[in-house]
Amino acid sequence: MTKKLPLSLVVITLNEEANIERCIRSVPFAEDIVVVDSFSTDRTVEIATKLGARVVQEKWRGYGGQKAFATDLASQEWVLSLDADEALSPELAEELQQKFANLDREAGYLLPRRSFHLGRWIDHGGWRPDYQLRLFNKKHSMWNSASLHEKVEVKWQASFEHPILHWVFKDLSHQVVTNDKYSTLAAEDLHRSHKKFSYLKLFFKPFGKFIETYIVKKGFLDGMPGFIIAIGAAYSIFLKFAKLWELERAKKN
Repeated sequence: MTKKLPLSLVVITLNEEANIERCIRSVPFAEDIVVVDSFSTDRTVEIATKLGARVVQEKWRGYGGQKAFATDLASQEWVLSLDADEALSPELAEELQQKFANLDREAGYLLPRRSFHLGRWIDHGGWRPDYQLRLFNKKHSMWNSASLHEKVEVKWQASFEHPILHWVFKDLSHQVVTNDKYSTLAAEDLHRSHKKFSYLKLFFKPFGKFIETYIVKKGFLDGMPGFIIAIGAAYSIFLKFAKLWELERAKKN
């Protein structure tokens, strides 16, 4: 039987029946499992409950707000925050258990992330190592309230060697829907910050993003998936600025 550590695994969910079991089972040493669910209509809650999670239903507060709410529910000071489509690699699970006793309570720990998309692990184009700050002590650190690009505010950072595994999109349609959603949130953030629409950014930022992803960061080494990812990244940037234009136009009218 796996020895439990004074650690809470915290996950936010919405219709994650395909992922939640893999996520929870990758952290068998967590003393506490908290799942905050935004009223899923599939079997997410049923599966999480059977695996020993405390499941709380909560309406959506934005990414930062939802993760902060979930962290408040953790019974342990040390929190491991994973998305439902993520799981610890066996190597990271072992590394975390070995290092746990010597963790610094004032530090936040960066975990490298490796993502799977379009039938392969993506290792270029800016997708790896993709460090994510996911391990922290909630007495000293907490999520900010950002609706997008949320992060944990910590005094200092350290990192682990082995990765979180991430099944980022189910398919291309899921990628398109996600890019549409995130570009809307990004445009709204720019609008709230009083950033003005620029034709130059609309024209040149997407092209620059493609060059960065596909050429500079060697996305071409990931074959056709790397090309598709670079095009998707560029289009997401285009949508962000086009939607900012739309928001400004709506306000004027």
